[in-house]
Amino acid sequence: MPHTGRSGPDTGTVAAARAGDRRALEDLVAQSLPLVYNIVGRALNGHADTDDVVQETLLRAVRGLSDLRDPAAFRSWLVAIAVRQVRNRQQDRAAALDRSARLEDAEAIPDPALDFAGLTILRLGLTEQRRETAEATRWLDPDDRELLALWWLKETGELEQADLVAALGLSPGHAAVRTGRMKKQLELSRLVVRALAAAPRCPALDTAATGWNGIPTPLWRKRLARHVRDCEPCTGTRHGLLPAERLLYGLPLLATPPTLDPARILRALTTHGPGADGTGSGSDGTGPGPEQDGHRLRGRTGHRRPSSGLPKPVLGGAAAALVAAAVLIGAALTPGPPAAPTAPTTAPPAAAAVAADAVLPTAADGAAAPLPGTTSPAPSTSPAPSAPPSPSPAKSSSPPPPAAVASARKGVGVWPFDGVNQALAASGAGWYYTWAPQHPGITTPASASFVPMIWGASSVTDGALAQARANGPYLLGFNEPDMAAQSNMTVDQALDLWPKLMQAGPTLGSPAVAYGADTPGGWLDRFLSGAAAKGYRVDFIALHWYGGDFRTPQAVQQLTSYLEAVHQRYHKPIWLTEYALIDFSQGTRFPTPDQQAAFVTASTKALDALPYLQRYAWFGLGADPAKPSSGLFTDGTTPTAAGRAYQAAR
Repeated sequence: MPHTGRSGPDTGTVAAARAGDRRALEDLVAQSLPLVYNIVGRALNGHADTDDVVQETLLRAVRGLSDLRDPAAFRSWLVAIAVRQVRNRQQDRAAALDRSARLEDAEAIPDPALDFAGLTILRLGLTEQRRETAEATRWLDPDDRELLALWWLKETGELEQADLVAALGLSPGHAAVRTGRMKKQLELSRLVVRALAAAPRCPALDTAATGWNGIPTPLWRKRLARHVRDCEPCTGTRHGLLPAERLLYGLPLLATPPTLDPARILRALTTHGPGADGTGSGSDGTGPGPEQDGHRLRGRTGHRRPSSGLPKPVLGGAAAALVAAAVLIGAALTPGPPAAPTAPTTAPPAAAAVAADAVLPTAADGAAAPLPGTTSPAPSTSPAPSAPPSPSPAKSSSPPPPAAVASARKGVGVWPFDGVNQALAASGAGWYYTWAPQHPGITTPASASFVPMIWGASSVTDGALAQARANGPYLLGFNEPDMAAQSNMTVDQALDLWPKLMQAGPTLGSPAVAYGADTPGGWLDRFLSGAAAKGYRVDFIALHWYGGDFRTPQAVQQLTSYLEAVHQRYHKPIWLTEYALIDFSQGTRFPTPDQQAAFVTASTKALDALPYLQRYAWFGLGADPAKPSSGLFTDGTTPTAAGRAYQAAR
């Protein structure tokens, strides 16, 4: 079987990071994230603790990096740390369940929005037998699921057999025996999945499943497998079943969710410091020891709890250099004084409907970037161009707004206005963007991250690309290229420039069309077809949507139907980077404040239930108190009705 190229850092990056190179340390964490996420996520089947275990694994790896003697051993060493963290988590949870009330046993049921098998099926668009294999993983014992995570990555070319053996801490022979036993359970689980999906289904199997609640568990696998093994009709479903190895070969890693941000992980390092032993390494020198530092983040619903903020012991040698590098990286990713913009270029045509007193945000190259056009109306069921931001209001002395619910998924489009920094911090947004590669005059809150954008053809300059690269790892592509009043680009023009964006953004989003992303032969459809033909990378789809039907249930249904149609067409993760209720069919019409707030509440709840939707961003943060708008804050301390609803959204 030919070997596929493996993701992750090379030995040069590892060596440079170990020596204290801040950029290399950032790259090390960013490039290690997908491998660790796929190991932990599959071993825990997407349990709500997955993000915390991934973060803890990477923190421990960075803390112990100075003790790693051979950079070539980094991958095996990192995998061993991940496996140990998974086992620690499972031991902690087993002890907790021994003390828990019966009602709390519900924690063991995977959240459908987090279920790793389901994410694999949705995001990779698996063929039938690959889908059955992914579904079969839900039926495995926890120990087998841990081994499956490693074996799956070995079969996809991400790990070597030596990595798997080292991570298990077994002899090669014992590891082979355990792998063979796990594969038998997987094949049996595949038969159970096939038998349950058969049409018509075996009546005797229905009888055997009496009392089953539909949730796959190892206990029910054993019960149903007894029937499947002895039943001729059910055994017949084995016909044409390919070996799992052949099905898994060549599958890519599942993309990491936006909640796992390398910059945040490195900032957490400076918050928590090293482990209890001062180095973060276990006594065997291969990875972290038992969890004695007490700052693991966990929550039953998957939302972060505040960390305990442990004191930092005095560091020495390379460990101190690594923490210093992490501080520098955090400073690099946290805005200070505005950077000087590059030379201005010719701005795109302004939208005819823009008021003369509107505040127009500008891209880094001087082009009027963030203002979506309003000259091409769209039906209420389709995404429409966005409305202009409102003028800057006078500063308010009203009391601060109530505390917001922070969410890594929840974002907002931001332009400068009086009080913008207070408003952004109070909004509860976990990320924001400015339609530009930088954020002059806007300070990133500790609870949020900035995502750069290359707005249009005039923004593809060396300076803008360098700013985007520095503010990564995420990068948003061109803004509404299908609109004459926006970046106004042909598909061929966008494709010609796309390789430069690929170099600037490790995780790159598609151009965000104003409408018709699900339309065969539309702008986005032709762009993605051209990108695929040229072998260009597009990591996620960026979308805009504006609704002209102000009835909440209908608007939410139209929004989610559009997202589902786009996902079914392209099978890629989605970022909804602009959305609100604004009707452009006859001029520009806004709902009442109460209607907008009701839509915020209902839509955010619906969006959070979509596993393929990684992030969403409301349009926008600023609002003019004298005019109707979709904005969230009229100044730094006064939220609108929509703003209060967005603060409360999870």
